[in-house]
Amino acid sequence: ETLRAYRETHYLVRSEPDVLLRIGEASSALATLHRRHGVDASALVTAWNPGGVLLDAVANARRQTQLEAALAAGRTAFLPGIGQHPTGDWPGEESVLALGLDQAAAAALGRRFGQNAVVWSGHDAVPGLLVLR
Repeated sequence: ETLRAYRETHYLVRSEPDVLLRIGEASSALATLHRRHGVDASALVTAWNPGGVLLDAVANARRQTQLEAALAAGRTAFLPGIGQHPTGDWPGEESVLALGLDQAAAAALGRRFGQNAVVWSGHDAVPGLLVLR
């Protein structure tokens, strides 16, 4: 059920223009974004609600700030985003699209912040789930 929810979620990257990512669907807008930033891969990662456990807004905001600081310290460019299931049954989760991360780095980052999965896209710009648990 959890994996199905992740696959159904809409992942929005806030860029100019915004980019909507759907699991398993090629995104020409994401491919354009990759080219613009000179990368061939990216990962959408959140620090919110680790392990699928709802945290309060303050805790989630603090965790998201820590994620962004970790990316900045590693000189990884990123864009803000959000993951939201279309039913709205689960609160939207602030995220970042970390540019230039390979699968191993994306998985390590997701694990560092206690996530069940991250959304990773390679040179084909097809977002897929990297299940971490």
